[in-house]
Amino acid sequence: MKKDSADRSRSIVRTSAIGIATNVLLAAFKAAVGLIAGSVAIVMDAVNNLSDALSSVITIVGTKLSARPADRKHPYGHGRIEYFSAIIIAVIVLSAGITSLVESAKKIFSPTSPEYTTVTLVVIIVAVVVKLLLGRYVKKQGERLESDALVASGSDALFDAVITLSTLVSAGIMLIWNFSLDGILGVLISAVIIKAGIEMLSRPVDELLGARVSDELVHDIKREVMEFEGVHGVYDVILHSYGHDVMIGSLHISVDDTTDAYRIHGLTRRIAEKMYVKHGIIMTVGIYAVATGENRRSEMQNIVVQTLGRHNDIVQVHGFYYFEKENIVSVDVVPDISVVDEQAFCRKLIDELQPLIPDVGLSIVIDHNYSE
Repeated sequence: MKKDSADRSRSIVRTSAIGIATNVLLAAFKAAVGLIAGSVAIVMDAVNNLSDALSSVITIVGTKLSARPADRKHPYGHGRIEYFSAIIIAVIVLSAGITSLVESAKKIFSPTSPEYTTVTLVVIIVAVVVKLLLGRYVKKQGERLESDALVASGSDALFDAVITLSTLVSAGIMLIWNFSLDGILGVLISAVIIKAGIEMLSRPVDELLGARVSDELVHDIKREVMEFEGVHGVYDVILHSYGHDVMIGSLHISVDDTTDAYRIHGLTRRIAEKMYVKHGIIMTVGIYAVATGENRRSEMQNIVVQTLGRHNDIVQVHGFYYFEKENIVSVDVVPDISVVDEQAFCRKLIDELQPLIPDVGLSIVIDHNYSE
């Protein structure tokens, strides 16, 4: 895992360095052409290309900082810094979209006739081609490396190319039909950029807030844990992401109540090892004991689980336990999302169960599904 993480970081830095180099070369090309042609606009556009390299610089800095090892203050490492890098770049894209929207709206009410020379057209075409190729490459690498910052940086380059291309298309329409679409096209494209910027922003923000992990990962974990001998069920899967390759989690398994502590110890260690090797998850494994044999505990378990399991507004029943000294039965219930008043729901279930086991106290714990 460490090696994979290091390789990923190097790939992200290498891709970002290509972005910086490309923008610098493009800026140098524009500056040279602008100085030779005496065009201040082209020279200023060259400066703008240098600022475009900023997103790649942010990605490199974020990747380097996120790769720092865990320390006393940050025991889970610094992987979440990558999310902040992606947020900053998304804000840059969003700001560019809003600025473009304002300027485009002005052109609708106060249209201007753009003037293009052969030199400026050549510069625009070169810029569009380079930006399209760069954006496509960086975004594709970002998706392959699962880097939100790279995806955002690649999208930024693609949007630059689209804005410039729309200006060129608008100029062509103006020359042929004498009708200016500059402002209208600009508004439409700006709206697309703003929408994309919001989507780019939402993903890393969701990760920082604690977004639900993919259903596929949870299903894989449950399937793999159920393959261990002696495991009857997998419950309460909770996962927290601390970057690309650090995830902390916990789950419960149900085993026969006759399983001794030594076998449980070995079983939980094997499960934890598999979760780390297979998924990179530092997993804590808890235990639920399933009552076996023909005895009062097993009889009550069947009554409680079967009765609660017949409810359409209950997703899952688990964790049955009988406290013999206190004469209390406790069970965990995961209600459907439609259940709003959990206390009233508990009272309703207790009222239903109590006549079935009248001489026993009841404790129903409302559990929640954090992963599915």
